[in-house]
Amino acid sequence: MLIKSTFRCLKNINSNFYRLASTYVQGQSPEPKIREYFYFVNHEGMLFLDDARMKNFTSCFKDKKFLEFFFKRLKINDTNRYTEDFPYLSLCGRERNFVRCDDLPIVFTHILPDKKDPTKELLTYNYASDLLTVDFEPDKIFMAPSGKVYHPAPARYGNIGLIRSKLAIELSKNFEFKTNGEEEAPKAINWGDKKYDIDDSWVSKAVVFKPL
Repeated sequence: MLIKSTFRCLKNINSNFYRLASTYVQGQSPEPKIREYFYFVNHEGMLFLDDARMKNFTSCFKDKKFLEFFFKRLKINDTNRYTEDFPYLSLCGRERNFVRCDDLPIVFTHILPDKKDPTKELLTYNYASDLLTVDFEPDKIFMAPSGKVYHPAPARYGNIGLIRSKLAIELSKNFEFKTNGEEEAPKAINWGDKKYDIDDSWVSKAVVFKPL
């Protein structure tokens, strides 16, 4: 199920490219001293200029300091511009950076040990390594009917982030399901030396613009 959902994401990466590219010009100035740019986050968490024709590892942004700067300023688009197609916004001074995504703009990519607390682990997101992290909460993992897996994220992002498919597959090896097997969400996960009963009640507070 996880693999199938990944293929669906890949098919949709450039589905709206031509329509959206005709509605803006990178660096446009709709008012004095204001510049607007447009970005895209794919299902793997890579950041691109939205009008880049090729979206792969060679064309994504890789500088970790830039990614930290960009995503720490990311929030839900609360302007009256491009809200339908670009539901997220990263402000940088007089620059408005509008963001759309395959699924969600926050994509958790790796699990790292917490250097400050050896009893905890961290989820890193959007390829900024330890510059962008949240505490990993195994009991808060949520698998949607689509097969995609999610984890809580900071409130400014809508309280939810996608777990990258490669990491989700690794995590799913530790899931425990009810009698219907993988056709329903897992009831528990075995992680480290402990079994965690999954509590997905937090999902009701998530702000999303597409079905999970």
